[in-house]
Amino acid sequence: QVQLVESGGGLVQSGGSLRLSCAASGGTFKLWTMAWYRQPPGKQRELVAQITIGGITNYEDSVKGRFTVSRDNSKNMMYLQMNSLKPEDTAVYYCKLSDYKLGAYWGQGTQVTVSS
Repeated sequence: QVQLVESGGGLVQSGGSLRLSCAASGGTFKLWTMAWYRQPPGKQRELVAQITIGGITNYEDSVKGRFTVSRDNSKNMMYLQMNSLKPEDTAVYYCKLSDYKLGAYWGQGTQVTVSS
């Protein structure tokens, strides 16, 4: 059974850094397009960053230059390095996989809180 587990969230001051991790199991990780989403308090879930099977990345405009998404297919892991964090980055962060056979799966989320 496919499972995604996020970790690495927490409380950080504005300007600080965090590294989120997403551990995947139950399938062929290297064949999945992976993404990070976030849901700020009272708002809809939004795409933050995506990394394709071939390692091509794209980012939401507000995080470009501050966040970096990466994957390690040998470890079935995806990461989100978040630098220069701002209070508006406060949200629950989710990882998501997309596969043309499996469809989409989500992790349970990890809370990131940035204090001003």
